Amino acid sequence: MIPKPLSQTISLSDGREITIETGKLAKQAHGSVVIRMGDCMLLSTVVSSYGSSSLDFLPLTVDYREKFASAGRFPGGFFKREARPSSEEILTMRIVDRVLRPLFPKDYHSETQVMIQLMSSDENVMPDALVGLAASAALSLSDIPFDGPISEVRVGRIEGEFVINPSRSKLAESDIDIMVGASEDSVVMVEGEFNEISEEEMADAIKFAHEEVKKHIEAQKKLIKMVGISSEKREYDGAEEDSELEAEISKKVYQKSYDIAKKGLSKNERSEHFGLLKEELIESYDEDTLEEKKDLITNYFYKAQKKAIRDLVLNDGVRLDGRKTEDIRDIWTEVGYLPSTHGSAVFTRGETQSLASVTLGTSREVNMIDMPTNQSEEKFYLHYNFPPFSTGEARPLRGTSRREIGHGMLAQRALEKVMPEDCPYTVRIVSEILESNGSSSMASVCAGSLALMDAGIKIKSNVSGIAMGLISEGDKYAVLSDILGDEDHLGDMDFKVTGTKEGITACQMDIKIKGLKYEILVEALHQAKKGRLEILDKLDTSISKANETVKAHAPKMVNMEIPKDFIGAVIGPGGKMIQELQKESDTTIVINERDEVGVVEILGIDQEKIDNAIERIKNIIFQPVIDEVYKVTVVKILDFGAVVEFVPGKEVLLHVSEIAWERVEKVTEYLNLGDQIEVKYMGIDKRTRKQKVSRKVLLERK
Repeated sequence: MIPKPLSQTISLSDGREITIETGKLAKQAHGSVVIRMGDCMLLSTVVSSYGSSSLDFLPLTVDYREKFASAGRFPGGFFKREARPSSEEILTMRIVDRVLRPLFPKDYHSETQVMIQLMSSDENVMPDALVGLAASAALSLSDIPFDGPISEVRVGRIEGEFVINPSRSKLAESDIDIMVGASEDSVVMVEGEFNEISEEEMADAIKFAHEEVKKHIEAQKKLIKMVGISSEKREYDGAEEDSELEAEISKKVYQKSYDIAKKGLSKNERSEHFGLLKEELIESYDEDTLEEKKDLITNYFYKAQKKAIRDLVLNDGVRLDGRKTEDIRDIWTEVGYLPSTHGSAVFTRGETQSLASVTLGTSREVNMIDMPTNQSEEKFYLHYNFPPFSTGEARPLRGTSRREIGHGMLAQRALEKVMPEDCPYTVRIVSEILESNGSSSMASVCAGSLALMDAGIKIKSNVSGIAMGLISEGDKYAVLSDILGDEDHLGDMDFKVTGTKEGITACQMDIKIKGLKYEILVEALHQAKKGRLEILDKLDTSISKANETVKAHAPKMVNMEIPKDFIGAVIGPGGKMIQELQKESDTTIVINERDEVGVVEILGIDQEKIDNAIERIKNIIFQPVIDEVYKVTVVKILDFGAVVEFVPGKEVLLHVSEIAWERVEKVTEYLNLGDQIEVKYMGIDKRTRKQKVSRKVLLERK
């Protein structure tokens, strides 16, 4: 028997519709929905263990996968099966995770998995904009404790008009690309990239998105009512509580924590002092108490410590390292630090340090994106590495983490907006985090900007980044500039903003509380601008304009166009010609067909060798023009004429009858080997079907 699903429809302002359907697929999951927009269909499921884990946090996994079958395609590679998630899929997972996580009860620690799969794709629909809605709807239709519903939308701006969930082709015309996740009352998550927009424009885009999100939430509420989901969620074993013990520990450590925090110590010194305080607390209890309640004592210690640090900021306006709320840590930079790279820079802010390097290459080094919904190439990309020593830890390296992918993409988006459109190179930046105490992704932006200028890439201007924090309690709040790692951990917000003096290029905001008031958001944006400009002044002091040329040891890139019909001639049989060219000129040569022409990229270090390669290619594609006069070289004398050379490899017979007006009995009486003479190109001889040139037509007839 075919089940009868229930559904709700969301109508967009442009006439498009989004449908939420439940009751047909994946009914053994604790919650499942199908989201459809056009031909795009997402299956979202959620399952959560009924038993609590031993962890002291929510073990939430958000998984998003695009199936190649959804677009009628086979997976690439040898094994025809979807494997590890792509970077793009991971970025989508992170966006959804960040909007969902704050809405679970703090004491809910059951293993929870949200899975969203693209089952059918539509080239006019970008599915990542629907994933937040899909996850929220599945959770809301389950018995899992979740303070939703929520949703996410993408906002673009085309010709001054905001657009909701634009297609990929439309997004290419937009100067804004922002994803906004929100509840009915407040914004929870923001991530986007911009063409140097103002703070007011960004705030307007977020407001526009929030109004659209409210429609999504209303549809989910209606569907919940139709299905008959109880407002009562499942019961679960919450965290153990002991109010007397909590009060006792707070009395013991709160003031001492307050005093330590007020000293303005370094990260290591602060950790040492708090560590000694914790040891002192543990030692104050007997073995029986510790055996029974050590975990609880530890938790209450950190709770009292957290409250002391937050109160210090709210009451005294003093932060852990002694700064005021708007102060930025000391900054020092060094440009050109690595002698063998094509460009490099060190950026250090407080106890956070990034070493960025730039590598220049041809189109052969582009980053290939092969997904069911997106097949494209990136000529500019940034990789972010976060080794354990940067935080004084020792742990095994297990490949690139989701965090590294996310931070790298944020920095990439920030810098991509200032890259010159006519940059001939494929550009890779690698940011190595050597020290970390907050804002390492923003340090990557600053270091990457300096390194690009050092490499001679003509970016518009420097780009700086700053991470803003928030500590709030009731109506009291403090917005913090350039937050520390501890302030990120103990605070309520991590709001990263990057930009130039002209405007914002990228942002990423995570909220750890249930929403953010617009007035606080606007205040944070303007405070971020002040900090961003201060950092930009520091960057400009190091280098404010890109070097005129690339470094002597860096490759030079020359692009030239050749007729499409000559691509094969330049490559040669089996690639023989182009391989010889590369070997002789010590260059890398790449040919791409584009708009009925061949675009030749020549990459090399020695300019003279590059010029030689250019000359060789010009010789290969040389084609004389009828009635044009050319200076040629005599390379062979024959009884019936002379062989002359236009350019090396391009020879033609100058027939004895075309040497002079008079009868020529002996060619050597008129021409010798090595002579340079002028001839006129006459085209193809109708009789011989061969190229014809004439010397006599340029001579006065006797």
